[in-house]
Formats: sequence, C-alpha cells, structure tokens
Amino acid sequence: MMPAPFRLVFLCAAALLGANGAYGQYAPAPYSLGLAVDSAQQHIAAYLSRQAIPGLAVAIMVDGRIVWSDGFGYADLEQRVPMWPTSRVRIGSVSKPMASAAAMRLWDRGQLDLDAPVQEYVPYFPEKRWPVTTRQLGGHLGGIRHYRGAEFLSTTPYATVRDGVAIFAQDTLMHQPGTRFLYSSYGWNLISAVVEGAAGAPFLEIMRQEVFEPLGLVQTVADHPDSLITQRVRFYERAAGDGFINAPYVDNSYKWAGGGFLSSVEDMARFAHAHLEDGYLSGTARAILFTSQTTLAGDHTGYGFGWAVVERGGRQYLQHGGGSVGGSTMLIMQPDTRVVVAAHVNLTSHSVDALATGIAMLFADAMQ
Repeated sequence: MMPAPFRLVFLCAAALLGANGAYGQYAPAPYSLGLAVDSAQQHIAAYLSRQAIPGLAVAIMVDGRIVWSDGFGYADLEQRVPMWPTSRVRIGSVSKPMASAAAMRLWDRGQLDLDAPVQEYVPYFPEKRWPVTTRQLGGHLGGIRHYRGAEFLSTTPYATVRDGVAIFAQDTLMHQPGTRFLYSSYGWNLISAVVEGAAGAPFLEIMRQEVFEPLGLVQTVADHPDSLITQRVRFYERAAGDGFINAPYVDNSYKWAGGGFLSSVEDMARFAHAHLEDGYLSGTARAILFTSQTTLAGDHTGYGFGWAVVERGGRQYLQHGGGSVGGSTMLIMQPDTRVVVAAHVNLTSHSVDALATGIAMLFADAMQ
C-alpha cells in the first residue's frame, strides 16, 4: 500500500513531469493549436490532481502530425521508470479496430466476403442454429458470448487462434445474429480465425504484414508474457484502501484480436490517422468501418465494424476504448477536423474515456 505522504508527493510529481515538458514531444503548430495544447495540459493537471494513478500517457495528432505527446507518472513504480508516450501498455479492446484493419485490407483485395457464413473461412467452427457472418461479428451482432467466470484472468498459453476459438466454439448462440447488439470479445476471436482462413497465414503474421509494418507501428506487438519486450510497462490494480498492487499474471494469447496487443499512444494515434485519408484502406472499406450497423429491426447500434460511432456537439467521433488487466485505453478521432487523441494508463478498471473525449473536443474546436 502506498503511504499517504508518498501518494501526495507522487501525484504532484506526476503532474509536474508532464507539465514541465521534459518528456513531451512537440511539432510546430498553428497558434490555435498551441492554445489547445496549453488547455490540454491544464486539463490533464486537473485530472491528475483528482486521480491516483501509476502512469498516464497521451498523444494528440492533427492532420497527420503529433502536435503534442507526453507521459505522466511511472511506467514502473518500483524502479521509478517514467511513463513515456512510447511506453507499451495493454490496449485491450483497441485491439479490435486494429484487427478490423487487417480484415478490411483483405476485403479490399477481394479475399474476404464479409457476408459469407464464417464456416467458409473457418471450417472447424461448428454450424449453429443460424448462420453467422463476419460483418455481424464485427458489429457485435453475431450472438457469440462474451467472457464468463474467470476467463478474463486466463493464465493458460494458447499456441494458435484455433485453440482460443475452442473456448466458446461449442456454445450456443446468445440470440439470432442481427437481432441484438451484444458486446463480445470472443466474436473478435472468431474474426481472427476468419482472417487466417481468408489469408492462409497465422493471424499475428497477417497483423504484422497488413497493419504494423505498413503503418510503421514499431511499438505495437502481441503481449507475449514470456518475451522480453522493451518499454512494456508494469501493470497495476488498486490496493484495498489506498495505493496500488501488482496486477495478477495473465496470458492474453487466447484473444489477440479481442484484446491481446500492447501499444503506445503515439502508435495508436498513427494507426487511427491512417483511416482518415485514402491510401491504406479504400473509401468504401472505411465507410464499412465507420457506419453504424443496424439490427434486423432497423435499429442503429452506434457501432460499425470495430469502431464505435458517436455524435457529440454536432460532430461525429470514431472511437474505441479498451480495458485489460493492468491497462485502460481510449482512442478517438474526429474525421472532419482530422484530430486524433490516444490515452492510456497502466491500471485495471480506470477509465480514461472522459479525459480523451474532452481533449478531442477541445482540439476539434480549435481546428474550426
């Protein structure tokens, strides 16, 4: 448990660490963006004064340039390693939009039919009462269940995507596909199997070839617990009463596409920006990702294919959050103003959604 005096010093130090710019990254920017950076720093300082967290990192990209990124607090409390904007944190469900990019690259090349039954690509997945398609899985409309019991805390290593799919493969669907939105990380496990079948290669190799290398995401990797991964943070959860303890050991190899990657805020910002212009994906592919799907009854779900679609203040925001054992993440972009914000903390169950959203809206206003 962190003693109260140390906690106070830690919070003050964390606020100063980012505020003094020692670890910040800057690019020349219009005056309005400079004011927005100042406001964002004040916003974060106020946030840190209210929140006890080990470490926080934030990156802001506008029109393809990182105009500001910084780290606050510690990537490793015991060794006093500062959090940097290049520190690698578990991004949880932000892995889903990354997996969606790989799927849409295959779709752009005609290798993947989003509306075919998944068995066309995953013959080992048992047929259910109703057919399930990749498009439905990508919009959480497929009826595949989510975690049960202690599955989120799995410590079992899974050698293949097929082994991970076996966790839920024999279970019945929760509902007829298309009739109801039901958030499911396991649905994205099945998408990773579809991607493997369509491309004829292991999922992690496809991610490397189709996402990480083309976009220069050098800080984004699978969270192999037995590997030496530079700048991987230590993972924490809150202690009873006050302070922090180490988060329990987990092995996320059962759900790479659903929530198994490490990344930095700068890499996440680069990844999102690639979706705001032609080149990486076609305009049609991006429209699939960013258009809210509908149920069979015609009700909008507010979720496209791996991305949530949200209206705020007359603007559309595209986003995804992620919660992991020892990590919480938010990635958000505003396509009209080409603003991207990424934020994460190395702490279980600590939302950074409001922080990232406030900063994104601030910069979107500055670009008008």
